[in-house]
Amino acid sequence: MKYAIKIHKISTVDELENAWNIEDFKELLRRFDFANDNINDYKELKELLFMAISDQDPSEAARIVLDYKLSEHLNEHQIDSVSYEMLVDKISEEYPKIGLHKDLFCVNQLLYKAFNGKFPNTKATIIDFEITPLGKAETTITKEIALKCFAQNLDSHNVIKRLFSDQLNAEEKFVEANDIIWEIQKKETNYRLITSDYFMSREEFINEEFEAEIEFFEED
Repeated sequence: MKYAIKIHKISTVDELENAWNIEDFKELLRRFDFANDNINDYKELKELLFMAISDQDPSEAARIVLDYKLSEHLNEHQIDSVSYEMLVDKISEEYPKIGLHKDLFCVNQLLYKAFNGKFPNTKATIIDFEITPLGKAETTITKEIALKCFAQNLDSHNVIKRLFSDQLNAEEKFVEANDIIWEIQKKETNYRLITSDYFMSREEFINEEFEAEIEFFEED
């Protein structure tokens, strides 16, 4: 299947819009024993939460936020371990379960900003683009299609090309694509893709316009 892609904009960001909402902040404030139910303004709640977080030991603050965000996926021992590791390592890039990278990124960046840089700073990449199916190519653009197309426009040092060459070449199923790409949004003919800067950084893109021919794994 063949596609024509035109990139409009590539942005590097240190937080995602709507990563946290007012109810998230209120619940976290309760967990930090800093509850204030009289405040309903997003900015005020965020500032209050930053105060509550920075009053704690960094690893304990991390444990509280991780427990709120990821207790359905990580047990108590794993949360304790990650809460210490994320002070020195970019866990949102290195954690073995790629499906948790987005939530770990959001936790990391909340703590990074609350503690004024005590945690490693991590980045996300947002790509605004058009993609046109050519010939009989699939018209529904999935995360796998987008990822396989963009991989052909990234330089040879890119981590996806190094770690997932068999999947990109359709020698194996590319189940990881759904986790590597955090979001893909469609608005008319335009798309927005969000992923970790670890997997796709702005400096790794070669061309603004390109064509990509991709294949899919077929089981025997």
